Amino acid sequence: MLWIIQFSGFFSAAMMMIVLSPSLQSFPPAEAIRSSHLDSYIRLPSFQVSTSPDSQDDRFSFRKAFEFRNADECGFADHQTTGVCDPTLVHVAITLDVQYLRGLIAAVHSILQHSLCPENVFFHFLVSETDMETLVRSTFPQLKFKVYYFDPEIVRNLISSSVRQALEQPLNYARNYLADLLEPCVRRVIYLDSDLVFVDDISKLWNTNLRSRTIGAPEYCHANFTKYFTNSFWSDDRFSGTFRGRKPCYFNTGVMVIDLVRWRRAGFTRRIERWMEIQKSNRIYELGSLPPFLLVFAGRVAPIEHRWNQHGLGGDNVRGSCRDLHPGPISLLHWSGSGKPWLRLDSKRPCPLDALWAPYDLYRHPH
Repeated sequence: MLWIIQFSGFFSAAMMMIVLSPSLQSFPPAEAIRSSHLDSYIRLPSFQVSTSPDSQDDRFSFRKAFEFRNADECGFADHQTTGVCDPTLVHVAITLDVQYLRGLIAAVHSILQHSLCPENVFFHFLVSETDMETLVRSTFPQLKFKVYYFDPEIVRNLISSSVRQALEQPLNYARNYLADLLEPCVRRVIYLDSDLVFVDDISKLWNTNLRSRTIGAPEYCHANFTKYFTNSFWSDDRFSGTFRGRKPCYFNTGVMVIDLVRWRRAGFTRRIERWMEIQKSNRIYELGSLPPFLLVFAGRVAPIEHRWNQHGLGGDNVRGSCRDLHPGPISLLHWSGSGKPWLRLDSKRPCPLDALWAPYDLYRHPH
């Protein structure tokens, strides 16, 4: 009886979130016009998840996604001929690795499901492991994407220890090098973490007016900005002086619209690297790849509505406790923090909001 009561409360909480959030109720035409064929099941090839010779191959099994087609007003899109330089494309960059593969599949699925023009979305997957392309192609046969290898050695000597080991992975820093990795014809890109799902059309985010700024992101000026840096940073004017004349606010780097033309022109990759070099010798922050972005861009960000990053749903970076939604409409749900919805659902200890991630999960559990 106890499990029935717990499940009832869990289900009610999730349904309440859906009822209270208007953007979670609506589905754009892409949802209605997608193929009516039943999902078929596919088995992905095995791959190594550990460098240890004694480890076992881990097998991922995903359902094959529906074929998503453009609405009539989008025009014709031929996935066989469209190149990365097509000016009609919406460009999305996401890191692709074994640990977050399930989250990435759900993120891509949600983007396609809520896009009016899903065939106009081009994905740029950043990897540090080879043979990842087959994993994606098996689940999304019609998907427009390209895989880019990011060499971990580029940043290995620049990374310092963080509050959570996952934040120290070299692939977390691949976003710093998008302007170098992507083709010069790609002038703008949406960078996304792989622990999120869309409940709105990504083209609305794509069309954000950045004005004269290089990046756009939801800002959170009520947050205590000082906590993102150490006391030694704030007590040394050589470092803290970088914010002089700016009104810096916290922003989450898991959802950003980036003008790559301005980025390349200003050399922002090298500016971020410079702060990482300073960190190695002076310990001016504790939290992974976020602080260098704050140092370079905070106070110089084109503000985007908060609906595009309901972040923190993974809880804090230590306990991964459950979190509630922020007030207001919702277009994107982001499980930033240490708790990931697929792990909590599998362990039978989900947070209420994990039920909003589950519909996009294409993982086929082994019998």
